[in-house]
Amino acid sequence: MTQPVRVAMPLYATLCVAGTVLPLLSFAPWLREHGLAIPLLLQQAFAEPISAFAWMDVLVSAAALLALIVVEGRRLGMRHLWLPIVGLFAVGVSLGLPLFLLLRELHLCGLRKSD
Repeated sequence: MTQPVRVAMPLYATLCVAGTVLPLLSFAPWLREHGLAIPLLLQQAFAEPISAFAWMDVLVSAAALLALIVVEGRRLGMRHLWLPIVGLFAVGVSLGLPLFLLLRELHLCGLRKSD
């Protein structure tokens, strides 16, 4: 295993944890207070121009990530592509992206070992 791979996999795994815990810690108090009130969530998310800007950025990033997972994952013949897609929809880009990168690195390491 080369040095960049030894660094990449623990880094991606750490980012998966951070990308899950940090957003959910921020969302949990709102969810406890309001429940799963989707109309209220959308109203508050787009209440100010800066929050609308942030949400548009996240939505476009999520669409780009979904395309990357499908296209790159199929190109490489990766299995379990549903995992980062579930992470993307369950938590967000903050989990979906590092999870896809971790799975991609594991897949590429498996290809290198079989050579």
